[in-house]
Amino acid sequence: MPCIVVVGAQWGDEGKGKIIDILTAEADVVARYQGGHNAGHTVIIGDEKFVLHLIPSGILHGGKTCIIGNGVVVDPAAFLDEVEELRQKGISVAGNLFVSKSAHLIMPYHRALDKESEKTKGTKKIGTTGRGIGPTYSDKMARVGIRISDLFDTQVFREKLEKNVEDMNFFLENLYKTEPLKADTIYAEYQGYAEKIAPFVADTTAMVNKHIADGKKVLLEGAQGTMLDVDHGTYPFVTSSSAAAGGACTGLGISPVKIDKVLGVVKAYTTRVGEGPLVTELNDEVGKGLQDRGKEFGATTGRARRCGWFDAVVVKHASMINGFSGMALTKLDVLDECSEIKVCTAYKYKGGELSEFPSELHVLEQCEPVYKTVKGWRKNTVGAMSMAGLPQEAKDYVSLLTDLTGLPVDILSTGPRREETLVLKTSF
Repeated sequence: MPCIVVVGAQWGDEGKGKIIDILTAEADVVARYQGGHNAGHTVIIGDEKFVLHLIPSGILHGGKTCIIGNGVVVDPAAFLDEVEELRQKGISVAGNLFVSKSAHLIMPYHRALDKESEKTKGTKKIGTTGRGIGPTYSDKMARVGIRISDLFDTQVFREKLEKNVEDMNFFLENLYKTEPLKADTIYAEYQGYAEKIAPFVADTTAMVNKHIADGKKVLLEGAQGTMLDVDHGTYPFVTSSSAAAGGACTGLGISPVKIDKVLGVVKAYTTRVGEGPLVTELNDEVGKGLQDRGKEFGATTGRARRCGWFDAVVVKHASMINGFSGMALTKLDVLDECSEIKVCTAYKYKGGELSEFPSELHVLEQCEPVYKTVKGWRKNTVGAMSMAGLPQEAKDYVSLLTDLTGLPVDILSTGPRREETLVLKTSF
């Protein structure tokens, strides 16, 4: 049975939460492979809005197994708060939600370092959420991180904690001139989390591989998007993990040969939150209109997203890295009021044109978009029940994006609600 990875093709916020929610109807297992609670997946079911940060949005379907893999960094307080919010809304999490015992813990000193470090960067700030994600991944790579399994060996946890707090306090006091943290306070707080999180902790690597071996339909989800991938995005204005499809293998412990398909989630225009270059950015009323109609404000932080026209150079780059077999095209309806629409087909750079996405930040910052302009449709597409029901100009626009990216549209979203979706090709 298929194992499918769902990946954002731009800078995140493409609508992956909704697409995963749609695909979960066919799946047996949904597993998250990277990121932390800096992500936000929004799903609207009926009149109720769910915003999830750590837990896979597949949890909103009954009878599905949901997994948070070893590649995710976990703030136990945030995890437990999310669990409680779901319980209060009548969503079952008992026996169907699991978190890897090898996932690294976000600690209070990670949050402190994240916030203080960002303050000192001035105009070179990254635009992090300040939730400790980057410093946690730094500790992981430096081999001094604390994993969830450490919570259940009090001696190991205490030894690691005291050494880390001592080291981190040096930076907090001497470099950032802020108050030190107390190991005893953190120890007591996290031992309180241990008992509450214990029922969810499992060897998720063995679990995922067994589900695949048993022929279950497995859906793998990432957070953020390809252009925020630490290796392949607009470095250094990226996240701290592997958001691209390759991260699913290391972040869950599965072989790449077990992945059957990669679906790219693509917004019908372009957005990004935080700092960094955005070649098609619209600093005008058109961009403001996209922002307002698309409700382009972060599900996690509430920050306004910068908006621009569709960038085919970006999506082709993402498709090359991930090996997309098709795309889920979202938020087509946000373009309904545009009299004309532009699509970036290449970049102008120093008198020439670039058709490939440049890896050098200083090059990207000097690029200008080469646009193809098409006529808008100026008609309502929200909740369209078939491709035939779309205005001709909307169908032409979808065809243009397919031609430019080489990707067929498997799913077309024409509104925020679950039912406002056209499934043109079943993923499983």
